[in-house]
Amino acid sequence: MADDKIPFFASAPASPEAADEPTLEEEVALLTEEEVDKTVKVSNLRNANGVDYAPWMKMSADDEVKIQQVMKEKATARRMRKEQEKSVSGNLYFDSQAQELSGTGLVTKTIDGQVELEWATKAETNTKGFIIKRRPAKTEEFDVIATYENWGPLVSKGAGGGVYRYLDTTSTPGGWVYRISECDNNGKEADLCQCLVDVQTDEEQKAGLIAAVGIGVLGVAAVVAGLLLDPYAG
Repeated sequence: MADDKIPFFASAPASPEAADEPTLEEEVALLTEEEVDKTVKVSNLRNANGVDYAPWMKMSADDEVKIQQVMKEKATARRMRKEQEKSVSGNLYFDSQAQELSGTGLVTKTIDGQVELEWATKAETNTKGFIIKRRPAKTEEFDVIATYENWGPLVSKGAGGGVYRYLDTTSTPGGWVYRISECDNNGKEADLCQCLVDVQTDEEQKAGLIAAVGIGVLGVAAVVAGLLLDPYAG
């Protein structure tokens, strides 16, 4: 197995608080409302002469849509971290930072709706190969999508370890949890690393790009406007 000296553990039970967690839409709506309220309060502030401190921060419908997109990305990222803490065995039983320190963290990249997976081992002992599993977010059962038995590059690279890659061409829009399990020569499996991936539709990708550009433009405009209102600042 990968040289982490980690025993095989049974899956940990899911948190009973999960049932009370708001949906993604509810969380995004709450975060958006809070951010809009803060922005509106700032835009209403005036100095002693009655001049607005931040007139460029007046809220429009388009601005609210952009904020909503940013809040969705934040909420999704938080849920990704939470998904990674769910029931696991082997290396995943420990803190996810240990994966990065040991060189076994799972790195993902979405390319035209396809998901590229990459992970690495620094050393392998008695490792036969790797198994790639996938499940929809908010579900429990994993499906095996590739193994060392049917895809040669997943066979162990030997005692020195190495870098492994796999391209999932069967993914569809939505949240997917990918897990890499290591199998030894006795057929025993141990979970090595996992990651939650949000595969977006073309429309969602375009909306995210527009929101990112808009936020950047607003930031530059804020700095310029601030200097114009108070040229002696700084």
